[in-house]
Amino acid sequence: MSKINITTKFKGWRGMHRFILVLGILALLICIGTLSNFHSFRTTSVISSTFCNCSNPTTSFSRQEFEIKATLATLTQKVQQEIDSLRELTNETPSPTRYAIFLADILGLVESVQMSISPDHEARDQEDGEYKVVHPMYSGTGQKEKKHDELAKFFAIEEIRKYVRIKPNRLKKQNFMGANGTFTSIGHACFAMKKDLEEYMEYDVGDICNDDWKLAQKLMVHGCDPLPRRRCFAIAPKLYTKPYPIDQAMWRLPDDKNVRWSRYKCKSFSCLARNSTGKGFFKCLDCFNLTDHEMFRWIKPFYQDPNSNLTADFTIPEVLKIIKPGEIRIGLDFSVGTGTFAARMKEYNVTIVSATINLGAPFNEMIALRGLIPLYLTINQRLPFFDNTLDLIHTTRFLDGWIDFVLLDFVLYDWDRVLRPGGILWIDSFFCLKEDLNDYLEAFKMLRYKKHRWIVVPKLDKHHDQEVFFSAVLEKPPRPF
Repeated sequence: MSKINITTKFKGWRGMHRFILVLGILALLICIGTLSNFHSFRTTSVISSTFCNCSNPTTSFSRQEFEIKATLATLTQKVQQEIDSLRELTNETPSPTRYAIFLADILGLVESVQMSISPDHEARDQEDGEYKVVHPMYSGTGQKEKKHDELAKFFAIEEIRKYVRIKPNRLKKQNFMGANGTFTSIGHACFAMKKDLEEYMEYDVGDICNDDWKLAQKLMVHGCDPLPRRRCFAIAPKLYTKPYPIDQAMWRLPDDKNVRWSRYKCKSFSCLARNSTGKGFFKCLDCFNLTDHEMFRWIKPFYQDPNSNLTADFTIPEVLKIIKPGEIRIGLDFSVGTGTFAARMKEYNVTIVSATINLGAPFNEMIALRGLIPLYLTINQRLPFFDNTLDLIHTTRFLDGWIDFVLLDFVLYDWDRVLRPGGILWIDSFFCLKEDLNDYLEAFKMLRYKKHRWIVVPKLDKHHDQEVFFSAVLEKPPRPF
């Protein structure tokens, strides 16, 4: 009986302890509010916007006051939510992890207010006579630090602010790369897509993320890339099943249960396989049809006119004969497809990473369920490979005549960067208008690669008098030329 009483008292004490904790946080809020009013006069000389060099102290004051009030409102809301959740608990004991996340959020908000009102985070720029917020780990060498805090203040969602701010090393020392903190980055175009990014980052920490991959892809395609990391769990299909074994998965449509179909017109792989209504990417209408379409690609050439040998296709055995056996081992397929090129190259002991995005269909999921490696990557982004590391880059039906000439230059130079000397660049059925052909060919000639295959043929399916196909197999030379 006494043990039961002791246990009851202990639980009651823990409940009282949590209640006291919440009251303490509320008291802290009141103190911060008082301090923010007391120190608000210091904000009049702080530049309040990265994109506007406003010298009006009233504007600076209003901006800073608004930010502090917004942060305090967020603090109050989070504490109130925690109080409500405690009231709903009966005999359940909240997990320590939940309280750790809650307190970390509160601490982050308190620190953001503290940084706004503390004189320790202001420094005088002697060159232009204005106060500027500088990195808290400022070395004092006179170098102008990146004003990450000012960038963070551009956004209203606290999760974005936390992500963008510099994370100082805990030991207050520089690491082996000479950095005294972690500088997390987001694409510069994110600042032009403030509303969309804030929608993407508005979630409950530790909870399930929204089913918002389409919003994320919209941000990426429009240049907000790389996206910030998030502290929520990616939503998964409700009835996920184990993928098929590797010996079955390569040429078999995957189980529909393993994809979230909510954002697609088609709701199954069989729908995509018989697709003739434009429900997937228009250049890849047949690429989910593994048996009747994909099975023969890069093994048998496709002849545009059955009565002639007119084709822009090169076969894999034909291309691999160019290099000594075994010298092509790893590579990248930068196309829109379901991984068939990688599947075929695997039969020749070549590992291919397939870079694509989900344009109207689950391309990344399909590639992974076939036992291959998808790389979720837009054409805006620098390739995440080190210099001179890949043996092969292949592209088909994506890098075509829609691309701007300057953008093509940047892409080709980046591909050249990651290809090793002697590596192969396989341009597969690049199509464009006849009038643009010479300009595009000059871009490829600029690389000064050795030409193993080089062919231009008319495109006969439509507008055959206006469009052409270009295919080439090129070898990167050693440098200098």
